[in-house]
Amino acid sequence: MIVLRILVNALIMAAEIAAVAGVAAFGYHHPFIFAGVTAALSFLIGLRLEVARLRYELPFYFGALVTPGVLLTGLVGFSEAALKGVLAGVAALFTFSGTDADRLFWVAVVFGVCIYAGASLLRLLSIRANALPMRWGYFRLAPLLGLMFSAGLALLAAVTVLPAASVGDIGWQILFNLPPHPSIEQVSELFFQIKQAFDDFIVTVLSVALNAQLAWLAGIVISVNVLSGFVSALYAALIAAGVGRAENALL
Repeated sequence: MIVLRILVNALIMAAEIAAVAGVAAFGYHHPFIFAGVTAALSFLIGLRLEVARLRYELPFYFGALVTPGVLLTGLVGFSEAALKGVLAGVAALFTFSGTDADRLFWVAVVFGVCIYAGASLLRLLSIRANALPMRWGYFRLAPLLGLMFSAGLALLAAVTVLPAASVGDIGWQILFNLPPHPSIEQVSELFFQIKQAFDDFIVTVLSVALNAQLAWLAGIVISVNVLSGFVSALYAALIAAGVGRAENALL
């Protein structure tokens, strides 16, 4: 019986890793479809969760003045879920769209690590504190995983795995290499270079008042890369919820 339990646990863990790798590979190979799927999942899941949250939250803020009726919670929940869905879709597109295959590969690796870390944290919280993975993942996990993703890319840039982009290189690309009607991949690649150059500029400015290490950490926090947390948190929650159901059914 113990051996069977160990084998089932190993099978569930292998399936979890395969799911994480599959999501990262999906984004790497099909960024546009991935962005659409991410936006749709974020909206559909968020609509149910936002409405459930508002039923408890509105009376907390407004007391007896506001009755959380179906129409009010539905309209507000729809608006918030739609906004987060659009944000998640755009973040997914700009995370994986581009023309530099080597850069996108490392982005996918860091993204997969973030999803796995998020799913593991959600499973730990569900076991130790009976937390609900979908609710924690949707409402609380995005900032943490966004910071983790930003730190991963900053670390890769620091060890020159991701090449630094200078203002001169960006200007040359815009003037001589960018076609009159660029594709979304070309715009995304340029956007990544501009974003990276802006992050470097912010770190340089902060270094005037802070030491180099604190300036580097501050640059991680305010980087646009943090927005990818809305994407990784969504998939971490889905995978953690799936693992929990599998454990309850098989163990």
